[in-house]
Amino acid sequence: MRILLLFSHTYWTDSKVNKALLESAKTLENVTIHNLSTAYPNGTINIESEITLLQKADKIIFQFPLFWFSTPAIMKEWQDRILTHILYGKNPKLLAHKKFGIITTAGGDETSYDGHHGYNLNTLLSPINYAFSYCGCEVQEAYCIYKAKVENLPTQEYLLRLQA
Repeated sequence: MRILLLFSHTYWTDSKVNKALLESAKTLENVTIHNLSTAYPNGTINIESEITLLQKADKIIFQFPLFWFSTPAIMKEWQDRILTHILYGKNPKLLAHKKFGIITTAGGDETSYDGHHGYNLNTLLSPINYAFSYCGCEVQEAYCIYKAKVENLPTQEYLLRLQA
């Protein structure tokens, strides 16, 4: 299975946790890591390049740190530009039957996302999952690394989730 890991981070240069995770993902032969934060520092997304990457993938993973209960801005821009192009372009079935998943990191404890404040993690991520489901993807359960610190990263579980 060919996996496209689409990554973004608002504060990429200061990242420790996600940089460590991406380093471990580089050990997998079937994973293409595409860092939107470095690929598009000015925010201008190359639609044709992104479509080419998606065409080659069997599975698409969004990986990002959860800030203010959402994705970094460049990832939302990617969704707006790329998913709109797919649905209203020449190949609206491009993502049909591909797998889609979210891997996210959070500085807070799991109980911060259990719903007692009004929304749980699955609810917060539901617009992203629904967009990919609407495009024909098989959406997998999201995976969150809570209290994310370099010293206690569950690297093996992360690598298994990438490949699941």
